[in-house]
Amino acid sequence: MPDSRRHRGPHPEDDRLFAADQLPRLAGAYADLCWLLDRGYAVPSSLKLVGDRYGLTARQRIALERCVCSEAEALHRREREVSLGELAHRPLAVDGYNVLTTVEAALGGGMLLLARDGALRDMASMHGSYRKVAETAAALDAIGRTLEEHGVRSCRWYLDRPVSNSGRLKRMIEETAAAHDWRWTVELVFNPDALLVHETVTAASADSAVLDRCTRWVNLARRVVETRVAGARILDFACPRAASDVRTPEENRPEHLP
Repeated sequence: MPDSRRHRGPHPEDDRLFAADQLPRLAGAYADLCWLLDRGYAVPSSLKLVGDRYGLTARQRIALERCVCSEAEALHRREREVSLGELAHRPLAVDGYNVLTTVEAALGGGMLLLARDGALRDMASMHGSYRKVAETAAALDAIGRTLEEHGVRSCRWYLDRPVSNSGRLKRMIEETAAAHDWRWTVELVFNPDALLVHETVTAASADSAVLDRCTRWVNLARRVVETRVAGARILDFACPRAASDVRTPEENRPEHLP
């Protein structure tokens, strides 16, 4: 069945699965899972053990998995994180789909997850196909203006060539950059992660595989969301009340933003 979604918004079950009455249980599961990872246990077996103990659904388990890592991994990643302010007049390599879909989800009222390593991740999945949504143009604008404010005008975007519609998104990014005189280039590549980890410039990504191996990285999606998406729906399992005061998806959509 063709993907007909107009928004990269919340899953129909998210309001129930991540409601206030679910948060204490999810916080407990998160703490137990982190405890196991800190002692060298593998994620798959630990997630199954904890998920079964707390009776978590498949989607709740996915959310936990996207948030956790060991304390040593989190420290290793944070040691190589740089701020946008440190990148003025320096080039940046952008993990295109990773950054863009997170900002789109924030604008569409989707659930975002603040991970143990400080990265902000979404719950969206593309399954080999990308579809432009109502928030795409606003997301690109928000990313560009955030970079511009910090003096970052030179960016190389990497998009996954195997993902359908990557060519269309490439043209849209190029047109957006041209309209604002941003020095952006866009490359379609088979494996962006492999290029990002070998880049000598800073990578903008929240992909754990990239963060574990890149020279340095910037938390671009989190910065954009926190400064440009009022009331973004962010869930922090270490402080589960953080997502309790959020806008509705309709209020977060571009036409309702200041």
